Amino acid sequence: MSTISSSNGEQSTSEAQLRSDRRVDHIEGDSSVVWEDDVGEAGEQQATPEWDTENEEFRMSESTRRLRMRLLPNLYTGGIYGIVRSIDADDADDDDDDDNNDNDDDYYYDDYDVEDEDEVFLDQSWRRRLPPSHSNDQDRFPKVPSEKGAELMDSGNFGLNAAEAITSIEKSNRGKKKKIAMRIFDRELAIDSPARQKISQKLMKQELIPSSVADMIIQFENPVYSGQFSDDGNFFFAVNKDFKVRMYDTSNPYHWRYYKTVSYPSGRWTLTDASLSPDNKYLAYTSIHSNVCLAPTDPNDIGDPYILDLAHQRDGNSARGRLNFGIWSIRYSGDGRNLVAGATGGLIVVYDIECRRQIHQIHGHYEDVNAVCLADRSSPHILYSGSDDTTLKVWDTRSMGDNRAAGTFIGHIEGLTYIDSKGDGRYILSNGKDQSTKLWDVRMAMSPQQYEQVVGNRRPTRGYFDYRFGKYDDKFWYKDPRDSSLVTYRGHRVLKTLIRCHFSPPGSTNSRYIYSGSQDGKVYIWNLDATIAGVIDVHKSTSDDHISSLRNHLDSEAFIRVNEGLEWSTCVRDASWHPTAPIIVASAWDGFSVSGTCTLYRWNDDVKEDETEPCEGIRLDERLNEISNFKT
Repeated sequence: MSTISSSNGEQSTSEAQLRSDRRVDHIEGDSSVVWEDDVGEAGEQQATPEWDTENEEFRMSESTRRLRMRLLPNLYTGGIYGIVRSIDADDADDDDDDDNNDNDDDYYYDDYDVEDEDEVFLDQSWRRRLPPSHSNDQDRFPKVPSEKGAELMDSGNFGLNAAEAITSIEKSNRGKKKKIAMRIFDRELAIDSPARQKISQKLMKQELIPSSVADMIIQFENPVYSGQFSDDGNFFFAVNKDFKVRMYDTSNPYHWRYYKTVSYPSGRWTLTDASLSPDNKYLAYTSIHSNVCLAPTDPNDIGDPYILDLAHQRDGNSARGRLNFGIWSIRYSGDGRNLVAGATGGLIVVYDIECRRQIHQIHGHYEDVNAVCLADRSSPHILYSGSDDTTLKVWDTRSMGDNRAAGTFIGHIEGLTYIDSKGDGRYILSNGKDQSTKLWDVRMAMSPQQYEQVVGNRRPTRGYFDYRFGKYDDKFWYKDPRDSSLVTYRGHRVLKTLIRCHFSPPGSTNSRYIYSGSQDGKVYIWNLDATIAGVIDVHKSTSDDHISSLRNHLDSEAFIRVNEGLEWSTCVRDASWHPTAPIIVASAWDGFSVSGTCTLYRWNDDVKEDETEPCEGIRLDERLNEISNFKT
């Protein structure tokens, strides 16, 4: 077997280079590193995995399988079960940026038989170790602009087109996009009929896309994992790694007021998600734990949050035996009576808040469920789930007992990080570690019978690209032949953490845009046809000339790294578009992933001089006190 020795902790230059390009398995106990790509032995012919064109994956040759089976008994005590446990513990930590490894084995375990896991480990470890045969074919990438996306823009389901609001002044300039300023001019002069004026006013609201000039930067001492406006725009919450959620009154979206801060007791690594009740009275928030905290949003209520144990079943026992699961995603149902959670190990839980017990607990996926959402607030029964097993599934809570999804989407070739619903029960959005955002129509989902024919008894294959540490190589990207998505959006970086994507708000933009955070410190905004509508550079806003001024606002670890001369970085994990105002708030990890910001951007029609109040670029602490020693 080809090995590379690393005794005494030393590595050769060639080993370091290979390590950056390939996935490795570290085998404890003998100070050796076994490369998955090197499958030959001295005196034996090297075996190479073969590409299975039908299933779009590599299959292992019999000689390779026998070779690896001979090697397994030589591994450290615990054999393959130990490997599987370590892999599960690592996968359960998928949302962490680098170093969450405290007592993972005490917290997670896999429900599948060890014998089944053995075969899965062997087969999946060979998945896409070499690029597909068409890796040099540039035509495999989705076309931009997308024809289907253009059809959707013209369909009327996503707002109006400029061609529908041609006034008398515009007739000489047909085909040219009308400036917002000219539309305002037309409105003030009452040009054309009232019906045309009304259409033009709707178009104005629809075309107001926030710019890259930051109006307000709220600085936190810990990374921000999520930040969202309420559906009515009167409330904003920021979810932080320090197990606290800060709440703000945004009834005037340009003048925020600090509301309150609530904490999660005995959290694990970070807070992972939060969801506001439909009436804005309660906030549910989670950590990598089965407990959900329920805190009143009333600033005068300073009591401790309610603790809901989502592992509590109808019979009073704890789900999954002696161990709890960790929650990655939490959502209120449309009627506010239930909570829906996506968790480790492929688990989906529906929980009755009033009765404080599970309604459903199913293993709906083969890997962690990173995101759940409701299809439509008016219907509490239909929900969606997105998983590391690369699938997006549709569920009806009235028939979840048999663990069969009402529909399934296949198309992503790496795990899903987030999903969002347009809110009409029809269109769904997903973000994937394959560096793609996809738009789906629920009517095109595979039926349970179709899905079983495609997958059978096999688990859906998944890649082993570790999005937390590396860059994605586009030579591994291909279009799955079973991909039924309407449009694919690319250009952003879904790296380092579970980055989120959203539809733009229906009230002001008619959900006409798709937007996503990105590891490169930007918010990408696409038209439905996959063309870029705008890019907000959060990194520039939070890094220009401000590092030296952070001394009184960041912890010592950040400044040690600053003094070492490391480059300032920004990772936008989430973004939220105000439901009525042309405002986007980007929630990010800043500096060196030890601090965070919520940065507000608004539409300004590319105005260069600041005539606004408050002035652009104002910097505030988490309680909205101005930070006076920031350079502007």
